[in-house]
Amino acid sequence: MICKRSLVRRTAAVTVASAAALVLAACGGDNAGSPGHNGHGAASSPSSASASASSAVRGKHNAADVAFAQGMIPHHRQAVEMADLAEGRARSAEVKKLAADIEKAQGPEIRTLSGWLTSWGEDVPAEGGGMDHSTHDMGTMMTDAEMTELENASGTAFDTAFLKMMIKHHEGAVTMAKTERTDGTSAPAVKLAGRIVTAQSTEIERMNKLLGKN
Repeated sequence: MICKRSLVRRTAAVTVASAAALVLAACGGDNAGSPGHNGHGAASSPSSASASASSAVRGKHNAADVAFAQGMIPHHRQAVEMADLAEGRARSAEVKKLAADIEKAQGPEIRTLSGWLTSWGEDVPAEGGGMDHSTHDMGTMMTDAEMTELENASGTAFDTAFLKMMIKHHEGAVTMAKTERTDGTSAPAVKLAGRIVTAQSTEIERMNKLLGKN
């Protein structure tokens, strides 16, 4: 009798557990199939979410942002090249300090701009590729003859040539950055353009003052 009662209890327990499992499975199936339940369901599958994210990234920039980045990179590269000449050629400590400040600011900006172009699937201008003036219509990049003149100068002559050329160079960058602020849609690019306008306008004033001392 004891054995029979034990067998009955075990059979009943198994039956209850099986029934409970079926109920839970049914509930779980209903929830999983509901698109609005806890953000799960077919409406928000990983593949569709990923596609939406990719689409959103592609939509965060426009042609003006691309033109700004592709134009500013070679422009900055030349400014850094010019600034690098100052250490061994400039006479004025103030000119040397200005050149160092330009290198410190524009080097990281080149890397930032290059990173954006890569993330956007756009071409990063090649080193030494120059600037497409027909596209950017700036005319503020130094010519090969001007760069040679700067390389061959030293002392006060270098200081004067450097300041005059860099003022012109900065004016071009400010114009490009103002265009980006007006036409661009990438928030980070527009923000960087604003910083360039402020920083390089301040440096133009600084260079004009230094030029007056020569």
